[in-house]
Amino acid sequence: MSPSPSQNKSGSLTVVGIGPGSPEMLTRAAELAIGQADIVIGNDFYIDQIPHLLKEQEVIKSRMGKEVDRAKQAISLAQEKHVVMVSGGDPGVYGMAGLILEMTEQTSPDLAVEVIPGITAASAGAALLGAPLTNDFAVISLSDLLTPREIIEKRIRALCSAAIPMVLYNPKSRTRTSLFEDVIVIAREHLSDDTPVGIVKDAYRPDQRIIVTTLREVMDVEDSVDMHTVVFIGGEETRMLRRYNNARGMFTPRGYHRKYEY
Repeated sequence: MSPSPSQNKSGSLTVVGIGPGSPEMLTRAAELAIGQADIVIGNDFYIDQIPHLLKEQEVIKSRMGKEVDRAKQAISLAQEKHVVMVSGGDPGVYGMAGLILEMTEQTSPDLAVEVIPGITAASAGAALLGAPLTNDFAVISLSDLLTPREIIEKRIRALCSAAIPMVLYNPKSRTRTSLFEDVIVIAREHLSDDTPVGIVKDAYRPDQRIIVTTLREVMDVEDSVDMHTVVFIGGEETRMLRRYNNARGMFTPRGYHRKYEY
């Protein structure tokens, strides 16, 4: 790990992933970085998940949709201060790390930047479901704010034709409701209707909810799908676990059964 901010003479910027939202899911590296910061900046939803780490730091909250403004402010402040940019999950998976690095490369190439990983929603949700991602899998966001809808649909078709498990981030919002349904239609063109589908909402947070269903029946519970939800669509080998943590779960074999007897 790089030297702590107190050892640096100039400012620095650390992009920290805080995981799914539970204090128990924070890494020790994330806790140390936040604790050593002069300034902590981030989306208010994520800042509000780490009050126990905020003591003497200056805290700057901003709102969803202000990512570019937030990144500009963090880079500016980091010229002289030790700034931590908080990002939910892992900052390199649909998080702030890419934007920060892109902007610093253009405006502040000499600024010291560090990225500290966090548990991303795919890993958190998979653990709650069992082991649906043991073998090859893909992660894709259904948000068309930055990626055109036709490109998302093209990628979904390619992934479904490969028949590997998929994890859908940002599956549905208040204004974007039809793309999730279209994705299920595409999936049913390539996969069996009995393919397991897992829905994990608010993973490791107080309102956590887990649903395991099938491609045939998933639209019966689509009201449970929103921006705080991650959806797992199984691949051709994924099957339901009859019991996992006292509920139905999902499992994708790694392939040991093809080589070993057990």
